[in-house]
Amino acid sequence: MATHDARSSDGFLPFFREYTKTWIHAVAAAGLTAFGTLSVYHRAFIALALASYVVPPIVLYLWRPSAGRDDAPERADEATAARVREATTADRAATGDAALERPDAAVESGDNDEPDNEESGSDAASGTDRSREWRPVAVPTEATLRDVCVTDGGAAHAVGEDGVVLSAGGDAEWSVALADGPAAQGEELQGVDATADGAAVWVAGDSGSLGRLEPETGLHTDYTAPLEITDNWLGVAVAGRSGDETVLLIDGSGAVCRGRYRDGELAWDEPVTPGSGSSLSGVALADAAVGYCCDTNDAVFETTDGGASFEAVGPVGAGGTLEAVATLGRGDCLVSADDGVVHRYGGSTWTPERVGEEAICGLARREGETIACDADGVIYERSGRDWDAIDAGPLESLIAVAVAPDGRRAVAVGDEGAVVERR
Repeated sequence: MATHDARSSDGFLPFFREYTKTWIHAVAAAGLTAFGTLSVYHRAFIALALASYVVPPIVLYLWRPSAGRDDAPERADEATAARVREATTADRAATGDAALERPDAAVESGDNDEPDNEESGSDAASGTDRSREWRPVAVPTEATLRDVCVTDGGAAHAVGEDGVVLSAGGDAEWSVALADGPAAQGEELQGVDATADGAAVWVAGDSGSLGRLEPETGLHTDYTAPLEITDNWLGVAVAGRSGDETVLLIDGSGAVCRGRYRDGELAWDEPVTPGSGSSLSGVALADAAVGYCCDTNDAVFETTDGGASFEAVGPVGAGGTLEAVATLGRGDCLVSADDGVVHRYGGSTWTPERVGEEAICGLARREGETIACDADGVIYERSGRDWDAIDAGPLESLIAVAVAPDGRRAVAVGDEGAVVERR
């Protein structure tokens, strides 16, 4: 399996992506524009234009020290780079030579017209401690784990094959909370989420499997087949405190089923279908009112009434199939796709950001930080403008990731009982 280091150092293409973020590339692009303009006077300037753009990256790539081939070219001072980009843009505007600009440069370099309203805070402001590392941890199962949540108090819960539910509270080791699902039928569980206070955990999965657990007492209640629906639940989202809970379930027919748990009583609304009926692939609630879900047909839907109704805020324009969704509130939504791209919603438009090359299966948000994981076992963190790939050792494919609101604990899970933590 390829690790992050191997991804960064092998081949010219990864090197060139880093090169496009440097001041050298900006100057080369300016030279390309200037000489291209002069070609109307003499065709020899065409050769100079091509050479000014092509030669620098080739020379830098070939002359890199062998001991540090994974080091990207040194970045210039941000102010200088900005002035160069402004000059280049002015040249292009004056000459009308838009064809010389690479169409994907804005995505790869992170420069786009839309303000970066996601993680604008610093590591210090967000509370992210870069000294903490991701480490694989042992768990009492080899079953594939398909979802995970981390509560405000730092407790973690994961679900997966054969109905297994794992829990780890505080500094305690992982243990089996349920061995074969809420109905003791061994149906595969696809989703898990907890109330705001962490006192109740909901799990959902195949054949209508649905259950509510209380970690403090160990009590669990089986709510399988709500409204006599036995479809496979593909995800669950929970908001509110224990005893005042809103629960959303999504399925492969594009339907959302809303339940409200009040003082021990659970009531369900009739399912709604926000889109065309394509399978829903992700759901998340920021609070009891605001949430998002996405489907496999490039659509994202927003609710502001706790799942009673939805409004389309897509299509996203993704080149791949949407996999996961994360949100902090209204107008704040991220969705990931199976082509390695994360799309950011700013309240009106969607902005794509290249994160990796493999499917981004898991996505988690907290104030000041986003975490993603992919099908190749790589974890990505973002607390500013850039995504950083984390080498957490050889891992199986990762499927889901979650982070506590204070960032003190984050957990990713995946194939064959893979669990990796940042604490």
